[in-house]
Amino acid sequence: MSLTTEVRSDQPQGPSPIDTDKLMGFVFRAVDEVGATLNAALVVMGDKLGYYRDLAAHGPTTPAQLAERTETAEPYAREWLNAQAAGGYVTYDPETRRYTLPPEHALAMTDADSPAFLPGFFQIALGTVHDTQHIVDAARSGAGYGWHEHDTDVHVGCERFFRPSYHANLVDSWIPALDGVRSKLERGALVADVGCGHGASSILLAQAFPNSRFIGSDYHAASIETARARAAQAGVEDRVTFEVATAQAFGGRGYDLVAMFDSLHDMGDPVGAARHVREVIADDGTWMIVEPMAGDSVEENFTPVGRAYYGFSTLLCTPSSLSQDVGLALGTQAGPARIRDVTAAGGFTRFRSVAETPFNRVLEARP
Repeated sequence: MSLTTEVRSDQPQGPSPIDTDKLMGFVFRAVDEVGATLNAALVVMGDKLGYYRDLAAHGPTTPAQLAERTETAEPYAREWLNAQAAGGYVTYDPETRRYTLPPEHALAMTDADSPAFLPGFFQIALGTVHDTQHIVDAARSGAGYGWHEHDTDVHVGCERFFRPSYHANLVDSWIPALDGVRSKLERGALVADVGCGHGASSILLAQAFPNSRFIGSDYHAASIETARARAAQAGVEDRVTFEVATAQAFGGRGYDLVAMFDSLHDMGDPVGAARHVREVIADDGTWMIVEPMAGDSVEENFTPVGRAYYGFSTLLCTPSSLSQDVGLALGTQAGPARIRDVTAAGGFTRFRSVAETPFNRVLEARP
């Protein structure tokens, strides 16, 4: 039976005829996306159980071998491997019945210092999805949902996702792209890292520029506790300190560099933050704003990266902003023009884009 119906010209126009091929194409695309949704949990599972690391170290493997080496139950290892093979994450040889993690995939799934490292991306996504019901309730009421209220996988995954990109780009590419900043840091500068989370960016900068002093701040007390522990582990606590403070009230003055890494769009009052930065920055200081990669028009962001970021914007970043005073809700895909407006409202007169990666855009504002 056909799903299309003939419409007579003398009858009111009803719904358009259904194209069954287009319908089924959409259905199977949705099936693939359900598999992808479940795979986010499977990636986090494989990361936490050491499955990817084991496969990378040992090559072609049976489920029994993977289970024995990782001290896990074979039925879980078997079904996990089959799901990974169906999704193309590992390959399967029907003759030997062994599964292999290709070297390119191993780099992305096991090397935490590689800019292609992916488990953190899945971890923050899974943690974000975990709290969906809270966002459903917030959408009905117009309320927000704070960063501190989210599942721990959000906080840990965020650092694990962004740190590899910072490790690959911050010192060697982004800092040199800022006008005169590298030489200041080498001589000895005062730096504020606002919205520092677990402190990865502060610690990387402190390791690269031992003559400078760094003050990281975040309103999330648990993140600051972690940042302090990480700084001690890295041996940079002599030049890095952390404080619990909002972006509108972090301490200190005369900063040569104020940095915000993937945090401005999460703030309830980014204009208030910009004004505070202008008050505490040196007259010849630099405000470095690292934001998710985005264009100024909505359609520019209809890309795989933009799609992921709009998802995070809906479930994580916008609710975070709405949970705070003002609740401007810039969104994860605000784009450079809206960020420029924020800096101008804060009293900055110069603004330019200085660097970019597939995931980030680096912006420079000057008084």
